[in-house]
Amino acid sequence: MLTGEQIRAARGLLGWGQADLSAKSGIGLTTIRRLEARDGIVSGTVGTAMRIQRALEEGGVLFLSEDHELGAGVRLAKPRQLTLL
Repeated sequence: MLTGEQIRAARGLLGWGQADLSAKSGIGLTTIRRLEARDGIVSGTVGTAMRIQRALEEGGVLFLSEDHELGAGVRLAKPRQLTLL
């Protein structure tokens, strides 16, 4: 489940503003602001959350699930190495 904290943190890691995330996900800026304003699991449709998460993942963010010791989080993926054939 995607949380408002994860969205804010992921944007911070990527150096994106809310308008950047809106443009890259196709989700309205007002909706981005509303979802980020709340802590905890985002409300709204599953499709909206998936589009936001997909845009952030395409930017290079990995989403980490909560476990028995740590809360949910985000981190940057290592840049992919191109291999020449």
